[in-house]
Amino acid sequence: MYQSPRRLCSALLQRDAPGLCRPPGPRPRLRSPPPATAPRPASPRLLAAASAARGVARCCFRTVYSMGNGTSRLYSALAKTLNSSAASQHPEYLVAPDPEHLEPIDPKELLEECRAVLHTRPPRFQRDFVDLRADCPSSHHPPIRVMQWNILAQALGEGKDNFVQCPIEALKWEERKCLILEEILAYQPDILCLQEVDHYFDTFHPLLSRLGYQGTFFPKPWSPCLDVEHNNGPDGCALFFLQNRFKLVNSANIRLTAMTLKTNQVAIAQTLECKESSRQLCIAVTHLKARTGWERFRSAQGCDLLQNLQNITQGAKIPLIVCGDFNAEPTEEVYKHFASSSLNLNSAYKLLSADGQSEPPYTTWKIRTSGECRHTLDYIWYSKHALSVCSALDLLTEEQIGPNRLPSFNYPSDHLSLVCDFSFNEEP
Repeated sequence: MYQSPRRLCSALLQRDAPGLCRPPGPRPRLRSPPPATAPRPASPRLLAAASAARGVARCCFRTVYSMGNGTSRLYSALAKTLNSSAASQHPEYLVAPDPEHLEPIDPKELLEECRAVLHTRPPRFQRDFVDLRADCPSSHHPPIRVMQWNILAQALGEGKDNFVQCPIEALKWEERKCLILEEILAYQPDILCLQEVDHYFDTFHPLLSRLGYQGTFFPKPWSPCLDVEHNNGPDGCALFFLQNRFKLVNSANIRLTAMTLKTNQVAIAQTLECKESSRQLCIAVTHLKARTGWERFRSAQGCDLLQNLQNITQGAKIPLIVCGDFNAEPTEEVYKHFASSSLNLNSAYKLLSADGQSEPPYTTWKIRTSGECRHTLDYIWYSKHALSVCSALDLLTEEQIGPNRLPSFNYPSDHLSLVCDFSFNEEP
């Protein structure tokens, strides 16, 4: 069920043992974790920020009722926004309110809070960036770091996905959300693209907005999360960008079609202007239809998304980055559509292979009741004529993942995060 407004934003206040923590302080982006130091008490500033977040939650949700048989006033409003006439009447459910009046959070303090909650868990996996600057032009401006991640909807992780080798304790939201936040804070993306977000209003928007991000959320119209008892509402895609680096030029919420039919899958596409260079960039996030047997359906959804992006980028005049869980291996038609599109796209993670032409062996690895699944489904596509990849975060090894696969006490999702640093190519 939806939580009552009084409990909506208890984002980091639950602690099993306050004062006990893993090493505090931020981890450098490319270095090993620092040695352990003395524990620190909870931050009064964060307590105040979380209290302020409750006010935002009340503003977003107005009056909240029990889900009952998978329905609520909130979900009804969200569903209505999927047609254009209703969207103009209820835009507040798709774009969260302006949080400028709320006190910012120091990312170091938030990281300490996460580690305090996670003190009983093993340390997070160490991953390194692979330097690809041989193909990256020199620039006076810092690179643009983009993070793509299917974070695993809480309702699906606990209620539907049947991860048979993952202890139920590893899926507790009070701790799992801190693992997700810790991963985001470790890599400090300028642009963050997420799928399966079912805690946007009570966790990710209140906290990330205080870190300087502007966020947008677009839910699935018939989210499978709503079939789960005690769910937190529909899951969907979320897109965040740092406001000190970009300003929003325009934004489009896209309900994908397949063979002229509107589907349950969505995308967000935003045109941003980089404040340092005044150059524009289009960033899109999506999550295509899952499961074997739906290959043609995914292909049609991908074609619809490409057509939308063709219009938004004015025929590829605006550089484009597309992040998503495509639920498709590189052998599928939808992958080939993106690889051969007139938008001139390349898949960033191919550059980690020896020949620069092969995708990673996996981006998700899990064990369900139906068996073990290891697939490459997640991608970061980019305009290869306008952008270059300076570095990419290497994937976890099989040894790091372990025999029980994902998710686990070490890692909060069944999908790995992908992170790339981009720079603009020189003007033609």
